Amino acid sequence: MPLKGIKVLEMAGLAPGPFCGMILADFGATVIKIERIGTSIVSDCLSNGKKSISLDLKKEKGIEIVKKLSMESDVIIDPFRKGVMEKLKIGPNDLMSFNKKLIYARLTGYGQNGPFADCAGHDINYLSLSGLLSLIGRYNEKPIPPVNLVSDFGGGGLMCALGIILSLFERTKTEMGQIIDANMVEGTAYLGSWIFRSQNVPTLWGEPRGKNVLDTGAHFYNTYETKDGQYMSIGAIEPKFYAILLEKLNLNENDCPHFYDFEKGKEKFGKIFKEKTQKEWCEIFDGSDACCTPVLTLETVKNHQHNKARGTFFHNNNDTLIPNPAPKLSRTPGISSVIRNAIPEQGEHSIEILSQLGYNSKEINEFISSGIVHSAKKPSKL
Repeated sequence: MPLKGIKVLEMAGLAPGPFCGMILADFGATVIKIERIGTSIVSDCLSNGKKSISLDLKKEKGIEIVKKLSMESDVIIDPFRKGVMEKLKIGPNDLMSFNKKLIYARLTGYGQNGPFADCAGHDINYLSLSGLLSLIGRYNEKPIPPVNLVSDFGGGGLMCALGIILSLFERTKTEMGQIIDANMVEGTAYLGSWIFRSQNVPTLWGEPRGKNVLDTGAHFYNTYETKDGQYMSIGAIEPKFYAILLEKLNLNENDCPHFYDFEKGKEKFGKIFKEKTQKEWCEIFDGSDACCTPVLTLETVKNHQHNKARGTFFHNNNDTLIPNPAPKLSRTPGISSVIRNAIPEQGEHSIEILSQLGYNSKEINEFISSGIVHSAKKPSKL
């Protein structure tokens, strides 16, 4: 795997940080999750393949353990708001003074400076501040957040992982680490680069939200309900694909012009698609260039012929559907962390990790008995 040998410390946090760590783990990195004793973070469903050590970071000895771990690590993922790690005395200046090669990845909502740097927020706030939320929604309706996918995971965790990979590559030339200021507002905005840069294309934009080609304004880029209450999606933008779509629907350009009278087109398509079930429409469109595909659910996605052929999903031991790592690499592919290990209990690997750091059984037992370390496993007897 491409990241084999890379050691990552992940400060336990909410979804974006764990997703970043998951990506690194899926492609071979050893990821140790540092969980704070007494925290009530929602169970991390992205921690498969990681190891867990649970520490009291309010105690000096707990901080010493983090510093010792950082001296042997390549990357640390900091998911906290600006200044939290500095207060704990494990900020960039503290850790990078001991380990010049350390890559310190800071993943926040608003970044390390600016008027909002100290503010709380969530995906919807970062998406709105990026300008992109204003584009999502139907005509004459309020903007609709597309769950917490775009900012948390696209602009946040994924962009942070990219920054780490870039920094690891740069380090091969300089042997120096660096600080990554990954934040979800800028990451989301960058994710939307094409949207920003294409605003001067009149055939795509220029109308109110929900009236443009790509935001449900057009009949040929939309979703339609089927006879059985399911849905089909259409993306027939190019004329040659639109012609195939019309042929499959037993229509012609006179019946339903391409770039003209979108509302009439949506009404016509809406009636036609309700005449058949989703399965029947798939039998008509599968294998064609009509750009018409079923809207699959989390329950049906595994059964689609294309996803089955590609091995896009698999079930873990708890029968939960999991996507396989992407992209696929020909020589050093990622292996889903779900295959390797189950979700660790908090502190499941505390003893193992401390032993590898050189602490003896007596020291480890003292850490646990004094509440500096929590272990899900009983310490060995002296």
